[in-house]
Amino acid sequence: MSLRLSTVILPVRRWHEGGRQRWQRAEELGFRTAYTYDHLSWRTFRDGPWFGAVPTLTAAAAATDHIRLGTLVTSPNFRHPVTLAKDLITLDDVSNGRITLGIGAGGNGFDATSLLHEGEEPWTPRERADHFGEFLPLLDRLLSEDVVSYEGKFYSANEVRNIPGCVQRPRLPFAVAATGPRGLKLAAAHGQAWVTTGDPKLFETGTPEESLAALRGQIERLGTACEETGRDVAELDKVLLTGFTPDRDPAPLDSFDAFVDFAGNHAALGFDEIVIHWPLPGTDFAADEKVFERIATEALAQLDG
Repeated sequence: MSLRLSTVILPVRRWHEGGRQRWQRAEELGFRTAYTYDHLSWRTFRDGPWFGAVPTLTAAAAATDHIRLGTLVTSPNFRHPVTLAKDLITLDDVSNGRITLGIGAGGNGFDATSLLHEGEEPWTPRERADHFGEFLPLLDRLLSEDVVSYEGKFYSANEVRNIPGCVQRPRLPFAVAATGPRGLKLAAAHGQAWVTTGDPKLFETGTPEESLAALRGQIERLGTACEETGRDVAELDKVLLTGFTPDRDPAPLDSFDAFVDFAGNHAALGFDEIVIHWPLPGTDFAADEKVFERIATEALAQLDG
């Protein structure tokens, strides 16, 4: 089994008060990738500490040696392709080619309203998709070409230079979060990986069996999008970000055996990478850290056995 295990580290700790150690421990435990969320603030964490993704990942790159690092996910909600590209090229250089960009259309929430003028309405889902449809192809060019000029409906680039480009060639990989037809086509055209959290409509009242069926359908639609793009769906890694499916009683991190069962069921669907949240006491991501570390170090061997 080629399943990989990764983690999300929420950027809530000061770097010199446990933040650095968390990223270094992720490397010691053998996680494939350590991601962080790219938000200005997020959900119940809005009134507490929350640090920026790019500076955090830059510090993590300097504090580690071989673990991959990335966002899960960046969106157009408060980013511009030109400035983001420069940050990513720098981050890819500092990390010596260990960066994956998780990227999606974004959603409602604090990031969607922080930059609005008074009385201005946040983007509708269609408007978010419209922005993303222009954002992602432009970012692809900015990370792949030395000089880019572009004039679009939402974004522009006027003879933008990005030299020497990414360490990873032709650019750092994109992990595109998408479930709708437009997003899946973008994933097929530009992604090296595809990311899903499952079907959000099932989170509160759905069953694990219904969730597996929904995920199977998403993978099938990704395959159709790849066929239409002239691409083999096997070229894209399939990444499941956990914590948002109706898997409870037990939840995947409740015990080692619960996780092994969960991971096996999703690997059978075709997922290549499963991402688990680093435990954070007193939050929705609370879990036993000893169980978490055992999962990190032993679960894949159990599945292979």
